[in-house]
Parts: sequence; structure tokens; C-alpha cells
Amino acid sequence: MERAQLRPTPTPEPSGGARRRAPLIGAVAALGLVAGTVASFATGAAAQASTTATGGALSSNWYASAPYLMPEDNSPPDAGAVMDATGQKAFQLAFILDGGNCSPAWGGTSSIDTDTTMPTVISQIRAKGGDVSVSFGGYGGTKLGQTCGTPEATAAAYQKAVTKYGLHAVDFDLEEPEYENTAAIHNEIGAAKILQANNPGLYVSITTAGTTAGTGWFGQQMLNEAKSQGFTPNNFSIMPFDGGFAGGASQVAALTQFNTILQNTFGWNAATAYAHEGVSMMNGRSDAAEYFTQADFQTVLDFATAHGLARYTFWSVNRDRQCTPVVDPGLSGSCSGVTQNDWDFTKYTVKFAGATPPTTPPTSAPPTSNPPTTAPPTTAPPTSASPSAGTCTAAPWNSGTAYTGGQSVSYNGHTWTAKWWTQNDVPGGQAGVWTDNGPC
Repeated sequence: MERAQLRPTPTPEPSGGARRRAPLIGAVAALGLVAGTVASFATGAAAQASTTATGGALSSNWYASAPYLMPEDNSPPDAGAVMDATGQKAFQLAFILDGGNCSPAWGGTSSIDTDTTMPTVISQIRAKGGDVSVSFGGYGGTKLGQTCGTPEATAAAYQKAVTKYGLHAVDFDLEEPEYENTAAIHNEIGAAKILQANNPGLYVSITTAGTTAGTGWFGQQMLNEAKSQGFTPNNFSIMPFDGGFAGGASQVAALTQFNTILQNTFGWNAATAYAHEGVSMMNGRSDAAEYFTQADFQTVLDFATAHGLARYTFWSVNRDRQCTPVVDPGLSGSCSGVTQNDWDFTKYTVKFAGATPPTTPPTSAPPTSNPPTTAPPTTAPPTSASPSAGTCTAAPWNSGTAYTGGQSVSYNGHTWTAKWWTQNDVPGGQAGVWTDNGPC
């Protein structure tokens, strides 16, 4: 699980290249404890009798688009409100680690046997027609693959979560420190293969670090391990951030390189490799001070849909809000650090799933919980520019157009210049993204 401070300097890879998922998160919230039921390891979907209300499985496109959500940390938003506002149906709940003695626990501290927060969130999402996937691993912490000793024991620990929550999808987020541990990766990949075999129809994604070359030495080692075990998940996803990236074009380049790596490793052609390839991005400011805007997400979305990628997701829904009182206070686990409306980035995953996000938030949507790090709701700007004075030469501002820093528009008889990327922010509005150059 990611820590509440900037990540330590990583151990260099033999082939070089920066890597890591980089979300900031705070200490895991204290949880009320109740007597729990220890689920035994069992084989087959029939064994998935859950202590949480089990919802029906969604089509795989929703699990492929499920963004990461931390319901126990980082000022968690109300999942139901996000669903109403965006149309998203699935979320990737993060993260299960080792709670000691090869036992699964949220964040490594809250045993799944006694945790009460996650069942409540899962039930809420399913009651609205959605579903969840659970992510095992993440950056930092002790992973089950490090402590359970064998693939079979690791799979048995993960099966407890599959059974308890009636899961139809899981994610293995293979990062630091097990990423560099050959035995741990053997156990994790072996466990993923066992879960896939013992739970027919289970959607399995593998997420790992990305570099500008696609992935690094340890990523290749993981792929080699999967090949040696004869394991093929629904997708292998890379995280193209925190590695010298600069916007969507660099991420597309990395995905193209990763496609070649998949071809060379598994003997696939390009189309088959893309059908087993995914991307997991970071919205807004990364902890390497890279910036990924809505326009960058659109660039990657266009590439993903054009090439038939198997997954398109991001870290995280908790961060899918504008920071306040300023746009970029530094890295935060609960806001993005870029100009945006609430849930802008989640709407891109909805589009990848093949759905159309609502154009306006439902009036009945419940309020976001724990909102201190997000900007207060503002009145939506008009959908088209107000009439400009006849002497204005710059194009009229339009709410549906994305503008980059330095572009000029006319609005209300004045000329305005964008300070940075913006869309749907009215000139002169409280977002402060436009410089007023005076009357035309």
C-alpha cells in the first residue's frame, strides 16, 4: 500500500528506467471491529458464498474500465454519487496486503475477517447495479506473495477475499517490493493462475510499472514468469507515469513499446498483444511532478479504442477533484492538482466501457463525503460564449473546446489568454485559468 510521504528512491533496475505507481495516501482510517467469519479456501464459483451481498457479474468492459478507489483513506468520495454523476458501474478497490502470517488485510492492517467498511461500500455499489474488483498489492507494504511461501498458499489467502466478497474480478498490482523478488513474483503469478482456474469466469488483470521503453527489467521478469507458468490473464497493464513521461503522447509511445515486448515474449502478433494489453494512468500531478490533463486522457483513450486495448483505468477516483484553495498545492491523495470539474477523469473510463457519461450531474445525487480537499460546487458555465464586441478578433470562447496555455479567446467584449490547459472554465470565473487582456 502506498505511503503518506513521497516515495523513497527506488532500487535501480538492471536495465535502468524509472518506475512505480505514485499516489499519496494517508494512514489507514481506524475501523470498527466486529466478529467476522473466516472463509476457507475452496474451488469453483459455487464456493463464492459471500458475507457481502453478491451482485451479478458485469460485462468485462466494465471491469476493464474500473478506476481505482480507496474507500478507507484519502477523503473517500461517495461511490454512489460518483456512479450517478459519471455512469461508471465498477471500481477497483485498493489494496489488500499481508496482515501477518499470510492473512489478507486491507492496507495490511484491517483483516478482511473483521473489516466493516468494505462490505458496506461494496453493497452500496451493487445496490445501484454496479460491481467491484479488488486489487492485491500496490506500492509498498508487505505482499502475500512475500509471506505465504508457495503459489498454493498465496492463492488460498487471496481466495478468502474472492469468497468473502463474491468477487467477479481481481487485480494483481505487482510493484515494490515484491516486484524485485523472484520468489514473490513466482508466488503471485502462480496464485493468479490458480484463482483463474478455480473461479471460472473470474476477470484477472496484472498491473505493473511502466517506463518509456514499455516496462523495465523487472516487468520483463514478471512476463517471463507468466510465460513459464503458462498463465495468460485478461490483460497485462502498465502504469506510464513517474518515469520521465510528458503528457499523453509519451504514454502512447510507451504503450506501443510495451506491445512489442508482449509480442516478443509470448509470440503474439500486434493485434493479439493489444487485446491483452492495458493502461493504468495517474490523473493530474504525479509525484514525479508530471502533469496529465483531460486532454492527455483523451489522447490515450483514442489510442486505446483505435488499437483494441484490453483495459483503460487510472489512479484514482479519490484524486478526481480539483484541489482547493489553489489548483496545485503539491502531490495529494485526494485531489488532482490540475484544473477540473469533479469526476472529469472518471468519465473517460466510462467512455472506454462504451457508455456515455451524463451531461449534467443528477439532481438527486448524494453529496460527496469528506470534501475538505475539493473545490465547492460552482455554477456550470454556459455552453456557448456570450456575445463578444464586434471588434474582437479572437475566436469566441466555447465551453466544449479544450484550450492550452497561451491560446486566446474573446468573451464579453474582452480578450482572454489561457494560463494552462482548460475546458469548460468560463473566462473571469473563479477557476482563475484565464488572463484578462482588456477590452477588444
